Amino acid sequence: MRDDTTTGMPRDGMSADRATAAGPGHAIDTGTDTGDVTGAGPEKGAADTVPSGRAAAALELRRGEFELAVHLGHVRTTPGRGTGQRRVTLEEIARLREAHGFPEALRERVRTVGTAEAAQILSTTSARFTRLARTGHLTPVRFRLNRYRAVVWLYLASEVREFAERNADLLVGKLPPGLRARVDEGEDWRARNWRGRRLAMLLRLADGPWARSAAIASLLDAALVAETVDDPYERTHLARLRPEAPYGRTESPAVREITDRLLLADDPDEILWHRTSLRLSLDEARASGPAPRPDADRLRLPGPVGSAPALPIRPGSRAVDPAPVPGSRRPGATSGAPVSGTDPLPRPRPEPGVRSVPGVRSATATGPGPEAGSVREARHRAPSGRAVEAIRARWRRRGTSPSRVG
Repeated sequence: MRDDTTTGMPRDGMSADRATAAGPGHAIDTGTDTGDVTGAGPEKGAADTVPSGRAAAALELRRGEFELAVHLGHVRTTPGRGTGQRRVTLEEIARLREAHGFPEALRERVRTVGTAEAAQILSTTSARFTRLARTGHLTPVRFRLNRYRAVVWLYLASEVREFAERNADLLVGKLPPGLRARVDEGEDWRARNWRGRRLAMLLRLADGPWARSAAIASLLDAALVAETVDDPYERTHLARLRPEAPYGRTESPAVREITDRLLLADDPDEILWHRTSLRLSLDEARASGPAPRPDADRLRLPGPVGSAPALPIRPGSRAVDPAPVPGSRRPGATSGAPVSGTDPLPRPRPEPGVRSVPGVRSATATGPGPEAGSVREARHRAPSGRAVEAIRARWRRRGTSPSRVG
């Protein structure tokens, strides 16, 4: 079995070149050209920015190359309005296009290599390069799955060349005793170093302290997050802001299963580090504002004087009359005795000499003004002549004259 794989089926007799060749690999490493839309205008509502697809085409990069350039900080982006998708300003595109050596220089900065090609750059064997990568001397920038669902780690070609310039003594001869002992013990830091690198990319692109906390929580198992974050509403908010897994456009269950396993911290001290970082990050997020709760969009209606506080009511829902405080009166009650929480509201009594008219609500001396209550409802329902006379008689007894009715 080759050394440059982490999981999956063994590849007996397969060369490292074949492992990194094109094939059914991990979707994060693939990308298709979207066409030359350099002259295409920006979307409506964002006059000075374009979406990532147009920006990638304008910079002559494949989608995977563009995403890596954004994560590495070579292409600066801004948050989109409401959609969550990041956008690129026209000024940034112009800056990169005017840079010396465009587009070859930009492509070279995001070029990735596998084990075999990296060993060629270092002028060493693939086995030695794998030992150096396992012991943490080189950090993968991404990975993909080959046709046998084995993980193939990819490295930045520029970092491999820099390593060769700084560590020429590790490329020839015997490995130092301490390094050789770590290799014999089976150490493999590739997945852990990749997770740390990905977390740094996510934190760089996070919009706010809650998003940064969600990026840290994405490296922990759900049970560990529940132990670290006691508030269920905060856990829900972190899950909502959780960064998207590097699945790409694949629907393969095998790809998702292997990727999910690589995304989670598995070493005890690594888990402890991320749990501590999550606690510190949550303190900063809570100071910036609480996590959303179900009653955040509810209204609190003022209650009558002497009554219990009003219950929270969602907009559009039916209001519920709160239970009264013992000894208090309900609005419209005519007796001086306290009313229990289950007693119905007393109906207003008609004044002597005034007959009730179906469809028209009677007004009382303590009722609302002339433009509310019975007069407004009478206008809306087009009352009969008898109802109009009853209303006018009521106002005459008050010593005032109502506005025209009917």
